[in-house]
Amino acid sequence: MVEVSHERFAELAEQALAELPPELAALLDNVVLFVEDDPPADDPDLLGYYDGVPLTERDSTYAGALPDRIMVFRNPTLAICDTEADVVDEVGITVVHEIAHHFGIDDARLHELGYA
Repeated sequence: MVEVSHERFAELAEQALAELPPELAALLDNVVLFVEDDPPADDPDLLGYYDGVPLTERDSTYAGALPDRIMVFRNPTLAICDTEADVVDEVGITVVHEIAHHFGIDDARLHELGYA
């Protein structure tokens, strides 16, 4: 397990978001990124979570909604990484995985694409 401060981990998550292709980033709508140390107690190995209404499910009643949230969890990510480079890779995968949910892509399709 590698040690990465909460602040550094948050920087890595923001970096992963900033490295999205501009044409993809421009499509993000009403979504924010959060970093938490620990996931919910009922899923302690969870690396990330998307909480919101995917773009594919939004209709005219969506107006005025609170932002969707992408959560990236620090401690379980660090537990599976040996180096900071591993953390960079895993955070990038997790951020892309959760953004895919924002676009309405489900876990089965993400697994097919290699984003398990």
